[in-house]
Amino acid sequence: MPVYNAPLLTIDPKETRRYAGLMRAKNFDEALIEEACQDARLLAKPQGIWQLYDYDCEKQDVLANPPFHIEGAKIGKHLAGCNKVILLAVTVGDDIEDMVTKRFSDGEYAASVLLDAAATTAVEQLADGMERAIKPKMAAQGYGMRWRFSPGYGDWPLDQQPELIRLTRCETIGITLSESKMLVPRKSVTAIIGLYKEETHTTPEADAHEARGCAACGKKDCPSRRQG
Repeated sequence: MPVYNAPLLTIDPKETRRYAGLMRAKNFDEALIEEACQDARLLAKPQGIWQLYDYDCEKQDVLANPPFHIEGAKIGKHLAGCNKVILLAVTVGDDIEDMVTKRFSDGEYAASVLLDAAATTAVEQLADGMERAIKPKMAAQGYGMRWRFSPGYGDWPLDQQPELIRLTRCETIGITLSESKMLVPRKSVTAIIGLYKEETHTTPEADAHEARGCAACGKKDCPSRRQG
């Protein structure tokens, strides 16, 4: 049961600005964003966990006990050519969310929104850090890695979130599901990473079948869209 508990030494203010929908607000006080990032860093309790499984890419089955059949054409395409997968989960805990709620209840609306955005940035940074930590371990075994793909992205239904909870065993780090299949704590991420053997890799279609993140989204007027 590999765990990942690296501290968050900084939280990116530019990403926090983006998640807060302020990319076009050129005159917004940067000090308020920096303060939200500092508060989030102090409130965060970063934890992560990941598990390695064999994978049948033809059937889209994670070979667990019992097996997990992955639904969705896009996620199937993304994992084409992979014979192992990593299922991961990360969270920054409840304390940030509690403070976001408190500030909103106290009428500190801007501070609440900025702290919420900083918390989103924090959990994404945590997931990125886990990917970076795993990559050399897998490379040492001769595997390359696809980028992480989460339920709700593309056509991978959120209804499959319970299986990620089961197979990551993330209850051990405090992550559960609400009745509506949303992650609790809310600032948590689950995802899958495909692994392929480097020596047999011939740049399958899956490597470039779509851009990731904002580049894959058709909503050009989104206030949180990455620029460039």
